[in-house]
Amino acid sequence: LPKQKAQRYEAVKWVMVFAIGVCTGLVGLFVDFFVRLFTQLKFRVVQSSVEECTEKGCLALSLLELLGFNLTFVFLASLLVLIQPVAAGSGIPEIKCYLNGVKVPGVVRLRTVVCKAMGVLFSVAGGLFVGKEGPMIHSGAVVGAGLPQFQSISLRKIQFNFPYFRSDRDKRDFVSAGAAAGVAAAFGAPIGGTLFSLEEGSSFWNQGLTWKVLFCSMAATFTLNFFRSGIQFGSWGSFQLPGLLNFGEFKCSESDKKCHLWTAVDLGFFILMGIVGGLLGATFNCLNKRLAKYRMRNVHPKPKLVRVLESLLVSLTTTVVVFVASMVLGECRQMTSTSHSGNDTLSLQGMSEDVNSSIKTFFCPNETYNDMATLFFNPQESAILQLFHQDGTFSPVTLSLFFLLYFLLSCWTYGISVPSGLFVPSLLCGAAFGRLVANLLKSYIGLDHIYSGTFALIGAAAFLGGVVRMTISLTVILIESTNEITYGLPIMITLMVAKWTGDFFNKGIYDIHVNLRGVPLLEWETEVEMDKLRASDIMEPNLTYVYPHTRIQSLVSILRTTVHHAFPVVTENRGNEREFMKGNQLISNNIKFKKSSILTRAGEQRKRSQSMKSYPSSELRNMCDEHIATEEPAEKEDLLQQMLERRYTPYPNLYPDQSPSEEWTMEERFRPLTFHGLILRSQLVTLLVRGVCYSESQSSASQPRLSHAEMSEDYPRYPDIHDLDLTLLNPRMIVDVTPYMNPSPFVVSPNTHVSQVFNLFRTMGLRHLPVVNAVGEIVGIITRHNLTHEFLQARLRQHYQTI
Repeated sequence: LPKQKAQRYEAVKWVMVFAIGVCTGLVGLFVDFFVRLFTQLKFRVVQSSVEECTEKGCLALSLLELLGFNLTFVFLASLLVLIQPVAAGSGIPEIKCYLNGVKVPGVVRLRTVVCKAMGVLFSVAGGLFVGKEGPMIHSGAVVGAGLPQFQSISLRKIQFNFPYFRSDRDKRDFVSAGAAAGVAAAFGAPIGGTLFSLEEGSSFWNQGLTWKVLFCSMAATFTLNFFRSGIQFGSWGSFQLPGLLNFGEFKCSESDKKCHLWTAVDLGFFILMGIVGGLLGATFNCLNKRLAKYRMRNVHPKPKLVRVLESLLVSLTTTVVVFVASMVLGECRQMTSTSHSGNDTLSLQGMSEDVNSSIKTFFCPNETYNDMATLFFNPQESAILQLFHQDGTFSPVTLSLFFLLYFLLSCWTYGISVPSGLFVPSLLCGAAFGRLVANLLKSYIGLDHIYSGTFALIGAAAFLGGVVRMTISLTVILIESTNEITYGLPIMITLMVAKWTGDFFNKGIYDIHVNLRGVPLLEWETEVEMDKLRASDIMEPNLTYVYPHTRIQSLVSILRTTVHHAFPVVTENRGNEREFMKGNQLISNNIKFKKSSILTRAGEQRKRSQSMKSYPSSELRNMCDEHIATEEPAEKEDLLQQMLERRYTPYPNLYPDQSPSEEWTMEERFRPLTFHGLILRSQLVTLLVRGVCYSESQSSASQPRLSHAEMSEDYPRYPDIHDLDLTLLNPRMIVDVTPYMNPSPFVVSPNTHVSQVFNLFRTMGLRHLPVVNAVGEIVGIITRHNLTHEFLQARLRQHYQTI
């Protein structure tokens, strides 16, 4: 019945993937609904107050009202981050680390998603220059990690007996799907979400995963679309609002015959905009990195309240800047009446009404509007639509000032302790830059055919590409968000140019934040010069190991004094093993295990010839007899044993449960060890908790056996060795770890090139790689830490010094 079991497993996986998509869509709906509610409430109160106070001259009161709203919301967002610090920021760097194979504490916990979703809702409603799209990716990833487990630390009482998906690999696959669903819900871009998960997220990808991740993204997009269309338009099942961020439809007005969305001439300008976008993005990243370092030195070591005060300071500054800029720096521009033909689609009409209804007329006479207030006193999505589709113009001075203020304030905001996304502020910043370029080309160079919306979109792509340095996924996300396939080529070219320009100066913003946290993230490949190094140059030769049969006291002391996640299972090579076998049951068990598990050519040949003897053919029998006759004398003593005895003198009589003493020589401390397998810390702890052991007077066969399901029952939170009550266990009892170890992990030879080690690590999703020499002895172990860029650089410098 294994086939039925495998089919059931696959079916459950598909159901889970669908459920993750639906739940991520619902999280997006929740965030969107409340952001809209709070923002409308805030702007309604403040706008009526501004209109009253313009006549009465009490504008300070309006400012205080706006401050009251913003500071309250930001304060709540900061408090939620205090409850779960990992909820701060966009969450994309953390998810990137998780999918790369690094465990970040608390990153996919239920408490994190609650604090993240609630927090981002308050930080966006509180008028900070942050987006809700980045945190959607994190939220989706948490849903993906938690839902298939059917259990949570925060809700310990709720326990389902759900035996599936009890491994890191399955969990990582679901997190990839959840992250993709987050992108899909945020931008209405299921294919973009799948590609994001592939490009930015997963280090380990397989064919079957692509289809599931796309299905998950589709489920998220359509869940969100279904509910939003119903709630906002009252037309359930019409699917009009694909994602949280909608760019609207790009269309030339029919009256303008010269207008084209873009022409071949414009491509040259797009490439230049890509270069400028890359430079601006690199500047943004550089400033943000300095700020982040400053925060790490001066804000994070202080009491947690200081972080809340910093968030409130940013909120205060942002609110005052927005208010004063709208009042003082805005220009009154003429409104243009947009007439649409009668057969327009509902969505287009809705869009143009939406664009014109979000115009703000603060301090301006009739039939004019305040261009600065229109950008600042609207939700960010409306401001982006204004820049993409507003027929009226924004003055170059307003656009320049808006870009400058937004650039500086969003750079300061990204990194404070509130949940915050970076996509929307970058898009808005870039759209202002693009619109500015279009204005200048139209006014000063006299290019009439230019469509401002296209330039705003390309500007947004250039700046966002310069900041985050994504290529394929960002191209597809932007094409899906605009519903305009003709924009494919210009967006692609712009993003490539922006990425290359930015990479010339520094890394993308997410990589910078990953590096600042000191996470051992593995890049896609190592540098060419690293191939001067071999596995033996980067491995750790100082090993903590266990024997196939080990006493409980020695296991407990190993687990309590180290933090390693896996231990090699080894036996020692001694010259006088036969004398040892008489003395001690434990040592003799270990030596017997070694003898039985070492395969020699002679032994294997003997086994085969014995089976050949049973053939009826006399020729075969004769051939075997000859073989055995010639082979026998050489096999008087185990070949491996001979080699080892020639190489090493016998070692002091040591029990496996004795710890190394200070007086040992280097040879004694680093005795040759035959490698048999790897055992994980979690497995050892489980064996101790369940009391899997036998006493010295018994044989190891009397040890109880655990099934795979019992071994993985506590996944993903295995008990900690320091919390265990081991008084019930007799420390002299022996544990046989051989049935539970991995007897054939990936291993490399000491002479393997670093690039091969790296590729093996990266493609197989390894955490430990033993280095085994030509005679089967373990000489060291390689972990992620030994493959980080900094560690390899340091080793390379040493290598050059020794040459």
